[in-house]
Amino acid sequence: MGFIEKYFERLLWGSRHMVLAAVIASLLLSLLLFVITAVDVGGLLAHAPDYFVASTEERKLLKIEMVAHTVGAIDGFLLATILLIFSLGLYELFISEIDEAKHSGQSSKVLVINSLDDLKSKLAKVILMILVVTFFEVSLSMSFSSALDLVYFSLGILMVSLALYFGSKSKH
Repeated sequence: MGFIEKYFERLLWGSRHMVLAAVIASLLLSLLLFVITAVDVGGLLAHAPDYFVASTEERKLLKIEMVAHTVGAIDGFLLATILLIFSLGLYELFISEIDEAKHSGQSSKVLVINSLDDLKSKLAKVILMILVVTFFEVSLSMSFSSALDLVYFSLGILMVSLALYFGSKSKH
């Protein structure tokens, strides 16, 4: 029974390398999202001169549009960051510590992950920031037709504030 048990345990321990599929896929998606968002930012910068030659009314619309695109870019970069943190965290938890990070002396505390709970906590904080940024982006294009709309909007702001408050308290 000892031989079968030893072989099975070796097989079971080696199965952790299946996580490499998730690590590589997340890393590639992160890279792709960084590139796509950077291209979008480049396009936004290319249209910036339009703002300076526009009339007053057109400026108002262009400003709202540019701010919305900027917030969208922040969303893209945050999502790419989530994928990067997820990829690095899975690798360190299941495969091996990243020796290059330890020896470089530039190891970031953001990327130090000791357990699945650490990984979930870090991901939850970045996801919360994406939700806040998305709420802000949507609020830019809102139009209020009644006082009730303003009440709902202010309740949304209250909920976002509470989420940020409790999110910051979770580490204490």
